[in-house]
Amino acid sequence: MNTAIIWSDEFLDYKWAYTHPMSPIRLALTMDLARSLGVLDGVDTVAPLPVDDETLRTVHTQGYIDAVRAVGSGMASLSGPMLERLFGLGSEDNPVFDNMHEAGSMLVGGTLAAAQAVHSGAVQRAVNIGGGMHHAMAGHAAGFCIYNDASIAIEWLLAQGYDRIAYVDIDAHHGDGVQVQFENDPRVMTISLHQHPATLWPGTGWPTEVGSDRAAGTAVNVALMPGIEDRLWLRAFHAVVPSMIAAYKPQILLTQIGVDSHRADPLTDLALTVDGQAAAMRALRDLADKYCEGRWIAVGGGGYGVINVVPRAWTHLIATALDRDVDTRTPVGAEWMETAVDLAGKVHPDYARPPVGMMGDNGDVGYVPWDGDAGAPPPAGIPDAAQQQTDRAILATRRAAFPLHGLDPEDPRD
Repeated sequence: MNTAIIWSDEFLDYKWAYTHPMSPIRLALTMDLARSLGVLDGVDTVAPLPVDDETLRTVHTQGYIDAVRAVGSGMASLSGPMLERLFGLGSEDNPVFDNMHEAGSMLVGGTLAAAQAVHSGAVQRAVNIGGGMHHAMAGHAAGFCIYNDASIAIEWLLAQGYDRIAYVDIDAHHGDGVQVQFENDPRVMTISLHQHPATLWPGTGWPTEVGSDRAAGTAVNVALMPGIEDRLWLRAFHAVVPSMIAAYKPQILLTQIGVDSHRADPLTDLALTVDGQAAAMRALRDLADKYCEGRWIAVGGGGYGVINVVPRAWTHLIATALDRDVDTRTPVGAEWMETAVDLAGKVHPDYARPPVGMMGDNGDVGYVPWDGDAGAPPPAGIPDAAQQQTDRAILATRRAAFPLHGLDPEDPRD
């Protein structure tokens, strides 16, 4: 196989609380669905690597690591308010749970195993659906994220000698933790497409955030308005991401494939379908093939349609990495549906919407490429105001970042 699929049943130990939107059942259902469709036929999954404090310290402070370990083992002496204020732990978003240090480290080990597999040349691609904890900061938890596996894997790759790594984040929330980690490092370009920061936590990811000093231009942010659908989201993606990747010429591509951009996600306001998300995954695969000699690491992330969205979307991710693309009209299968309905009883009702009968949502992914300020009317079915909003977002990003790479932000032929 040319692709490593990282998996451990211990990923399911990353479980905040019954009422918490990030349920690990989404991971189990994804693997079950991929197996039921034959996507994983003949594939031996790869176990996560062990992770020690030295590895975690490439991104996180020892004090924070000690706090996570202590609260997860019941040994912490800090009060709740102090714990939250100092380390972001014990909040509604990041409640304390047993063995949280071990659970967070396991996800890091998964993404490190993916990075090592690609770096070694054993495979060209690797997927860790358990990863993507992109909000975790050096000294505190944030946004359901304990340890920032993507940042730790990038630091590991830098230590192996890579000096041009591209990170593309398509989660509905801004990839703030990874951007902060590398905003002064020209060896890493971070690109994030997300819901506009004025409308969604964490409130960062403005187009003017482009990196600092010698790394100016290596942070790229596309801030999209609520309600954006597949065709316009893909228009924005293709108006920015390929040009930035071509200009930067990365040696390896690491992507965060959060799928909370779906129209049924309970925590966000974007309106993509699984069809549009699958189209984005395939576009990222093509970019890795074209510019990175195929080296592609993909991790999971957000996605709170635990039953009805995430398993289908990430099955497409696994299939895309394995070159076993699944037609979005494919039925999910009665046996998997029964399993999903059964497991839904273990998920808080707010996030356990019924499963969907096929692998797509009949989404329209026939986007019209951005053509500059041509003033062309939108295609049928797209309101003029929605296209204008999207094109303003595209231009804001291009005007902020493209000149820093010698590109004309107004020229669609870049």
